[in-house]
Amino acid sequence: MKKNDYSVLNEGELLDKRKSLKEELFKLNQQRFGGRVEKPHMFSLIRKDIARINTMLGKKGKK
Repeated sequence: MKKNDYSVLNEGELLDKRKSLKEELFKLNQQRFGGRVEKPHMFSLIRKDIARINTMLGKKGKK
């Protein structure tokens, strides 16, 4: 998702989205150590999405 997509979500939705992304990243890490990652490019995309969500949560917390 893009930055603008996250800006329309409220804090609860952002927290839910971050939780689901962390679970997906955990599953990918399990596949990595199992030796069978189908989509290795997803690691960086998920980490970037989590960082975007954390940034949006920080901005909403300051307001």
